[in-house]
This record gives sequence, structure tokens and C-alpha cells, in this order.
Amino acid sequence: MQAMTMSATPWYRERWPWLLMAGPAAVLVAGFYTGWLAFAQQDALVVGDYYKRGKAINQDLRRDRTAAALHAAAALRYDAAHGVLHGRLSASAPLPGPLHVHLAHATQPEKDLRLLVRPDAGGSFAVPLPLLERSRWTVLVEDERRTWRLEGQWQWPVERELTLAASE
Repeated sequence: MQAMTMSATPWYRERWPWLLMAGPAAVLVAGFYTGWLAFAQQDALVVGDYYKRGKAINQDLRRDRTAAALHAAAALRYDAAHGVLHGRLSASAPLPGPLHVHLAHATQPEKDLRLLVRPDAGGSFAVPLPLLERSRWTVLVEDERRTWRLEGQWQWPVERELTLAASE
């Protein structure tokens, strides 16, 4: 009868134990990375004072109705080559004074842009603007006293122009 001989190599020199341990090790690394992401960055989508925000909705609806009564409309176009936001405001009555244009980034509030524009007698304006990130922007146009507003969504650069109109 022949005796079988076993190799005397230690386990850590074999490839199979390392291959079997690679899966659980990768899961542990991915779990630690996911945990770090969850705790290192603050969630910007949660509003702390939701009750006051809810009460403000009624005021916003009143501002929307005022814009509808004025038949207010705004057309915006961004010229990326020159870094200029062009706009035109129209209404049934002249809207005096400067306007506030707020471009809110969909998920990152630190990228929001607040612009003060002064339309000419025809309602046209142009304001320098840094390069817009490819994103969905919430656009808010309102007067200085915040008596009316126009609001809409802009998927830039898919939509080159945006038209905001007050609806009844």
C-alpha cells in the first residue's frame, strides 16, 4: 500500500483561503465607506422648522395670485459662451424697481445663486452669471417688496430657455 504524502505548506501560502476572505473583506470596506459618507455630509433636504414653512405656503399662494392678476411672465436664457443670463419680464402693468432672481440648486444649497437685476423700460435685463452646473434648478423671480412671484423648474442645459408665467 502506498502512503499519501501531504504538502507541508502553511495555509497562508495557499490561494483558496485568501480568495474566500476577499468577499467579506470587500463588504467590510464598503460598509465603513458608506457609514463615513452618511455621517460626514449633512442632509440638505430636511427642513428643521416644517411648521413655519407650511404656514408660509399660504403667503406664497397669495403672491402667485398677485402675479396672475398682473399677467406677469418672465423669459430667461443663459448664454454660456459669454456667461450672461438674459431675461425679459412682461406684465399688464409696469413693474417698477429691481427684481430678485433666485436659482436654487436641486440638492446642494451652497450652489444657490441670488441675483439682483434691474430691467430696462422694456422689461429686458442681462446679468453676468458664472457657469451653471448641469442640474435641475428651481427658478424664482420676484419683486423687491416680495408682493408677487414667478416660479418654475429649469433643467439646464437640456432646456436652453425658460418661460415662467403666472397661472390662475
